[in-house]
Amino acid sequence: MRGEPSCPKCGGRVRAPGLFADSWRCAEHGAVQPVQPVVPPSVNALTVVVNRTRVPVWMPWPLPVGWLFTGVACAGDDRSGGRATVVACSGPGPLGGPGEMLLIAEELGVGLGARYAGVAGPDPGPRLRVDAPPQIKVLAAGRPTPLWQVADAPEDRAVFAGEAMGLWLWAVIWPEQAGILMYDEMVLTDLRDAGSELELVPCGALSPRLMS
Repeated sequence: MRGEPSCPKCGGRVRAPGLFADSWRCAEHGAVQPVQPVVPPSVNALTVVVNRTRVPVWMPWPLPVGWLFTGVACAGDDRSGGRATVVACSGPGPLGGPGEMLLIAEELGVGLGARYAGVAGPDPGPRLRVDAPPQIKVLAAGRPTPLWQVADAPEDRAVFAGEAMGLWLWAVIWPEQAGILMYDEMVLTDLRDAGSELELVPCGALSPRLMS
């Protein structure tokens, strides 16, 4: 488990702001929004991210039957606030076996979603066929939200992306066949609006996908 901030684009080490730089920096990607250390999933961990972030913290709500919250991470520091979030959920896949889902909200250029999607980043725009009908639609914070399949993603996962509340929304699901979960017009809640309902979120073991 990483105990220090990391680069959202590659997961590598980052250097803190100092005398000669006013931003966190990755040796490969330059100035970045640092991903804070991942901690085991809990209501407290979720609350910390919800209180810090400036972007949505998306979660399917209600969760699919048998699914659990399995981790959360945030990119950004105390000065800038969270500029990207990722929530992990895990449970039985609709076609059998285990399934895992990451939902990422991020500002333009952060690159966290592309990293988990396994595609060149930082943003999904060039890989979306927005001139064609979207493959799926979700209800995000009460708003119908189209998502398109992201081209060139690895074959082991299903990747969808679109825009919600003026920010990128990514959905990354393992295995690829479990992506049919998204075709049921999934309802996504921004946990910043959940209030005391956060106490009802069922927690499981930390998803290894967050550490990849």
